[in-house]
Amino acid sequence: MNWTVCRALVVLVLPLWAAGSVAHGVLPDREAAREDYRRPSGIPYPDENPYSAAKAELGQMLFFDPILSGSRSRSCATCHNPSLSWGDGLARAVGEGQVAMALRAPTLLNVAWTPCLGWDGKFRDLESVAFAPITSAIGMNLGESALLERLAAIPGYVRSFAAAFGKGPVTRRNVEAALATYQRSIVSGPAPFDRWVAGDERAIDQGAKRGFDVFTGKGRCDECHGGWAFTDSSFHDIGTARGDDIGRGRLFPSSIKLRYAFKTPTLRDVARRAPYMHDGSLATLKDVIALYDRGGIARPSRSASIAPLGLTENEKADLIAFLQTLTSPPQPVLLPVLPRL
Repeated sequence: MNWTVCRALVVLVLPLWAAGSVAHGVLPDREAAREDYRRPSGIPYPDENPYSAAKAELGQMLFFDPILSGSRSRSCATCHNPSLSWGDGLARAVGEGQVAMALRAPTLLNVAWTPCLGWDGKFRDLESVAFAPITSAIGMNLGESALLERLAAIPGYVRSFAAAFGKGPVTRRNVEAALATYQRSIVSGPAPFDRWVAGDERAIDQGAKRGFDVFTGKGRCDECHGGWAFTDSSFHDIGTARGDDIGRGRLFPSSIKLRYAFKTPTLRDVARRAPYMHDGSLATLKDVIALYDRGGIARPSRSASIAPLGLTENEKADLIAFLQTLTSPPQPVLLPVLPRL
């Protein structure tokens, strides 16, 4: 995903999405709707950073290695824990010195399909993300030169970099490429919903099926959470954020609609990833549905897709039942042996 395409995501208009959506309150064609949610057959890797096993193995070591932090006590996995669906379970991410950050750590599930990363989309691709948290004083607090020196001083890492990229110095570009290659391998596993989409009618219960009808119909959830990863990868003000953080609006200060607009997160494993929203301000899925049902904060930047829904209590319960079918069984992650010699 290049920066031109990434910028184009911010000018998508809701009528374009809604053209294929059902009208408010109209029961969707369930069979047709669920065809749009079939899982992809493979992981996309960019031409400029193609997959290799050596690169992925190196990226995995770097991801779990606390040597990437100034105190040697934090790794990428601190905020993106595989045991917590690749998040940290906190309302706000915590950095060096146990200082709470402004935003919560997003899950890394399915980032291979995610353009314009970050809650405000400031990163044009996955490669450009890595050094932001590493070098941030309130993140991992390690300068670029210090990191490269640490890695180059460990023969095991030197050998791994050579296996992945050929002989030469340890460089920032290669660190970014290795981390991105490993992170693209982080894919949500098949969930009950996927078995249902594939034709197993017993994979989810009737309440969840009704919830899917609400999701793709009266609830209008699929206007932003469509497709197999349940995200349009765009940015919207859904009427929840307050204060000085105006999200995507910082990057496009002349845009009214992008004030308070934040990345649409995936709904994969959503039942395991509380609390919710970019700032962790909503504790439960019930709270999230209540926000959408009342329509959030009315203001000029609020998405045209956000309005009071008038959901019944039964519809809310069915919607939660459906969302719970998007969670896959836990997938064990084998931790790598970290080079120190």
